[in-house]
Amino acid sequence: MKMLTPDPPFTPEVFTRHHQQLHAILIDAQAWFSARDIGHLMGLHLNEALLRKLDPDQQQTLTATTHGRAASTLMLSESGVYAMLIYHYCPENRALRQWLTHEVVPALRGKQQASESPALSGLAWSTASLSVLRWRNEPWIRLRDMPKVLPGV
Repeated sequence: MKMLTPDPPFTPEVFTRHHQQLHAILIDAQAWFSARDIGHLMGLHLNEALLRKLDPDQQQTLTATTHGRAASTLMLSESGVYAMLIYHYCPENRALRQWLTHEVVPALRGKQQASESPALSGLAWSTASLSVLRWRNEPWIRLRDMPKVLPGV
């Protein structure tokens, strides 16, 4: 599991569901959620045994500012959260998934679009899909991907 320690620390957005907070952040256009908060919303304590079900790319520890102080925080990716909801099914998890899918993630991504930060996205080309960096309203394509775009190059 990787550890991200930016300077200054990440500052998550806070969402509230049934009087419980969910700290979430967008990193490289990917939504990440506090594992502790997701556990509370699911009615579980997400311990090491439960988290072992996730792939390494579905969790990471990062430094985030919560309640006014920086602390090491275990975060779950969007796919990691959906996996936990499937592994630990209960009827309420359907409503939680819908809230995350239709309210939280779009709100996070909406804030990213207003930002000046570069963001990764995809571009469907006629013969392949390409990774594109969007920065200052311009798409940037890696030089090594140019033969896919212009076959004669």
